[in-house]
Amino acid sequence: MTTPWRPWTPEEAAAQLSRISGQGKSLRWAVAGGWAIDLHLGRVTRPHEDLEIAVLSDDAPAVLDAFREPAWRWDIPMDGRLYPRDSAAFTQTDQTWLWSEEYHRFVVDVFRERHDAGTWIFRRDETIRRPWSELVALNPAAIPYLAPETVLLFKAKYSRPKDILDLDAVLPTLDDRARGWLHSAVQQLHPGHAWLDRLGP
Repeated sequence: MTTPWRPWTPEEAAAQLSRISGQGKSLRWAVAGGWAIDLHLGRVTRPHEDLEIAVLSDDAPAVLDAFREPAWRWDIPMDGRLYPRDSAAFTQTDQTWLWSEEYHRFVVDVFRERHDAGTWIFRRDETIRRPWSELVALNPAAIPYLAPETVLLFKAKYSRPKDILDLDAVLPTLDDRARGWLHSAVQQLHPGHAWLDRLGP
């Protein structure tokens, strides 16, 4: 599936989502993916073809409802196709793309994250959980982003060249606690993974 993107920057996403928070609605969200790595490092380490954000599922309706037609459209990517928001695909995946009529491009990829109150639940293994307060950090501009060890856990499944670049860039910045959490989670999900030796015991 080839789709056109003109992704928001993290700053643009924060500005757009601040409109929702400004209406007095609680909104738990964070930049995810490769951009989260760069926010952690304080520099852009590689090009990014999209912008991913994570939103706790209870807060996702506020985000989805804030961007409405005709200026915006939500699509659900699944199995190489795009489906409308009101289709059955919405309940079969956690992923949601926002289309901008102004740009005629997709601008952000929203993941509706599972949780139990304030505890995040990893979508690939519900036994892996973390308090949202530990999962999210803020950069100097107060943009929330997922902790890099959590981002790397998602990336370990595919270990694509860009994922390895992200691992190389961020691994020296992880403290023992972050490394230990990531090592344990990768070992649980992917026994014998090539990254385990680099993460330590």
